[in-house]
Amino acid sequence: MGKRLGIYIHIPFCASKCAYCDFYSLAGCDRRMPDYQSALLSHISESQDSMSSFEIDSIYFGGGTPSHYGAKRIVGILDELKRQGNVRLDSEITVEVNPDSVKLDELKLLRREGVNRLSVGVQSADNDLLKIIGRRHNFRQAQNAVDMARRAGFDNVSLDLIYGLPSQNKGDWAQTLSRALELHPEHLSCYALKLEEGTPMHREYLNSPLIPDDDAQADMYLYTVETLEKYGLPQYEISNFAVPGYESRHNMKYWTLEDYMGFGPGAHSYVNGVRYSYIRSLEGYISAVKGDAQIIDEYEQSIPVQSAAEYIMLGMRLCRGINEDEYHRIYLSDWTPLEKTFESFRSKGWARKNGDRWSLTPSGMLISNSLINVMLEAQTGTKVEYNPWFKPVFEAQEKQTLPQGDNQWFEEFYRRLAEDGRRDV
Repeated sequence: MGKRLGIYIHIPFCASKCAYCDFYSLAGCDRRMPDYQSALLSHISESQDSMSSFEIDSIYFGGGTPSHYGAKRIVGILDELKRQGNVRLDSEITVEVNPDSVKLDELKLLRREGVNRLSVGVQSADNDLLKIIGRRHNFRQAQNAVDMARRAGFDNVSLDLIYGLPSQNKGDWAQTLSRALELHPEHLSCYALKLEEGTPMHREYLNSPLIPDDDAQADMYLYTVETLEKYGLPQYEISNFAVPGYESRHNMKYWTLEDYMGFGPGAHSYVNGVRYSYIRSLEGYISAVKGDAQIIDEYEQSIPVQSAAEYIMLGMRLCRGINEDEYHRIYLSDWTPLEKTFESFRSKGWARKNGDRWSLTPSGMLISNSLINVMLEAQTGTKVEYNPWFKPVFEAQEKQTLPQGDNQWFEEFYRRLAEDGRRDV
């Protein structure tokens, strides 16, 4: 069995931009679709050697709005991937669709050509909220989109939802969740609203009392975890829930440090320990594929200590968590400080142990950024002064604000950790 690879195809075209979106996407540029298609196909063809040593077992079309791009173009990209790469017959092939641009005949074409998973951008069951956040559809169109997906033969449908929207309360969110469950999805992605700098919603709602506060969003999150578990979609990642067996194979690659290769402006890749991304410009990307410009935006060769930190940061997003054996395959460092950290988290109700695997509880996931920072410092902080080569990497790590009220506990925890570290040296 060959090494597995995921493929991500970025489709940067939209009918209009949503008010909360900071992904690289463009509205009003449909005239450039033919040239972009030509550039994508050329880039995939040129990448044959890079893909040849892998078996492709997941392909994900994201955006932007792939359904706005059109099924025929998506099928053309799939055909090129099949010509140039070793695409497995059992690959998971996902296409993101918006309810306002779904057509039954196009869904049938996608299904016939091998697409077997749809991700539908529903976001809310409240039509007023949909207007506020700049969505082009209403909830009835979302229901119709799922119905068309079933009629086209899709038995793996995921819905995207957002909570923490302006003026939304727990009851409103419960209603959206209930109406989404009535559509019997195999997978749900539930994201807290994040006001991204540069977006219209950031300008309008930053520091606004209309945005639910942290406690209100925490209530919505914990309600989501409890409710979806009860209805047969247990949580498997911070924001993702699925009927067992329907977890997103492609997204799992991101969270478990598996190889994936992206195509398109702004697309990221992680292949054989190397991370790189392409320029966030449609025109720049098209020119670069032709050889007229530089295509790489960022490039980094991962070293073991970075991979170990990524293993912690990404692995703790998953309900399966992490364990010592996996950690040591990446980085031969003492696991004891991490074990002590987890034990302390467990005493606070933030972590649990199942067999040899540690993971965060739902309460722990609410403050996962802070907890992961503690783990990274437990991994490295007690030894930094004895490892000068690592100090710049450690100091460069972004630090998170600790949860209010827990500062004293964390300060005491760090003091004990440092004392233990000095005794262990």
